[in-house]
Amino acid sequence: MVTTKIEEFNLQPGRVLAGRYSVEAMLGSGWEGEVYRVIEQKTGIQRAAKLFYPHRNIRDRAVKFYARKLDLLRKCAIAIQYHHSIAVRHRGVEITCLVSEYVDGELMSDFIRHQPGHRMRTFEALHLLHALVIGIEEVHRVKEYHGDLHSENVLVKRRGIGFDVRVVDFFHRGATTREKRREDIVDVVRMFYDALGGRRWYPSQPPCVRTICRGMRSDLILRRFPTIVALRDYLDSFEW
Repeated sequence: MVTTKIEEFNLQPGRVLAGRYSVEAMLGSGWEGEVYRVIEQKTGIQRAAKLFYPHRNIRDRAVKFYARKLDLLRKCAIAIQYHHSIAVRHRGVEITCLVSEYVDGELMSDFIRHQPGHRMRTFEALHLLHALVIGIEEVHRVKEYHGDLHSENVLVKRRGIGFDVRVVDFFHRGATTREKRREDIVDVVRMFYDALGGRRWYPSQPPCVRTICRGMRSDLILRRFPTIVALRDYLDSFEW
């Protein structure tokens, strides 16, 4: 089967998709495709539209996985809420597009880069970690996993002394297993470690941080926190 290879869409503001959505701005791109902020013309409501590169979406397999995954996670606050799919013509090729809720937030990587010294203070980073852990705990509770957690896949917005966090781009690596959920745990700890400044600042961190990061040895992290619940329990009960 020959599939057209398109490596970028580069949609311009004002472009109308399927006669229903007007493009406002590009939000990001990844291996599967590109995400845009769009306006639903009939209602004026902002949405997010993910267009899949056709050679990454043979027979709509990637679209079907992503839509079904989001539907399974529809009651998990950390997941983006899926709406529906549409067909879009681009350069004479039919492209499948998933429409979902638009989340007003900043990529975690950008958020950290905008902090003084390009790193978070310990107390703030612990609050952010706690929000992530609670969200991923909901995902694991329904026997699912993310599979590709990193700072480019997390949207962050401050709320008081805490944070609202949402995750995007769930990665499909087959059926859920204990090992895949454990990899999510290590990935969450890695984001926390990086948010604090990584190796350079690690030696000066308080004991609670070192207890969580364990020198970024995955075997030690998982020995201490074999489940995401164990990590949440620690965050809820440790003493400074």
